[in-house]
Amino acid sequence: MTAVPITHVGIVAKSRLQAATPHLVEVETWLGSRGITAVFETATAALMPASSARAVADKQALVARVGLVLVLGGDGTLLSMADCIAHSGRPIPILGVNFGSLGFLTEVTLPELYPALEASLAGRARVEERLMLRAATIRPSASAQMEIAVNDVVINKAARSRLIDLSVFVGDEFVMHVRADGLIIATPTGSTAYNLSAGGPVIEPSVDALVLTPIAPHTLSNRPIVIPASATVRVKPLMGERDEAFVTFDGQAGFELQSGDEISVSRADEPMRLIRPATRSYFEVLREKLNWGQR
Repeated sequence: MTAVPITHVGIVAKSRLQAATPHLVEVETWLGSRGITAVFETATAALMPASSARAVADKQALVARVGLVLVLGGDGTLLSMADCIAHSGRPIPILGVNFGSLGFLTEVTLPELYPALEASLAGRARVEERLMLRAATIRPSASAQMEIAVNDVVINKAARSRLIDLSVFVGDEFVMHVRADGLIIATPTGSTAYNLSAGGPVIEPSVDALVLTPIAPHTLSNRPIVIPASATVRVKPLMGERDEAFVTFDGQAGFELQSGDEISVSRADEPMRLIRPATRSYFEVLREKLNWGQR
């Protein structure tokens, strides 16, 4: 981690997670006793007893002030903050604490909270850099719309729509035509998310690769393909008048596509910096989450 001392820690809890309240109060006291300012995300502060002395900010203002973000919740809460940090351009590490079963991203358990937080502040924590995606939706009649994603960019059909047709390119080379419910472009981190449900491979996070996974393809020969992370993926939906298609980013944001749109996906300029506990490996997490240890 950075050698610059951390003086402000951003704290974000899952929306309406009442079970987090006593822990938020304890963390605020614990940080204050060490001369560190806790900056609470607006909705998170609403879970706590009122205090005029408390530092509160929305997500964008919070990431501009802090040197570390502590997330209390699940992977979805962490993804939301990772996207926000990526848009800020600041290299802020994230420490994710899970309130339910162990998460793929929020790996730290509640009993591990303070040892992990202390190690993070002291610069002793293990920080992994995770590949992120930069997606540009190019529309002939408008400027390109940019989004950042940790897990995946997904192009899919509307709920009641027929199958959609997609032309997929890697760089300037045509790779395949897909007629399917959609297509997932996933990072190694996202390989255990929607990609896994759609039959794609699990990719260990240190592997520098992307995976393209068709969703329920009409032709069984359309299989997932792993490509170098340095490649740019371009997807052109072939849409008729009755077709409806959407693009989503980490399942957090998205919009409807129009005829003539092109989605270009490449490696983001900066990675996500994820603080991981020293108590377990990635494969231990896989065994627990996917029940690989059961006979």
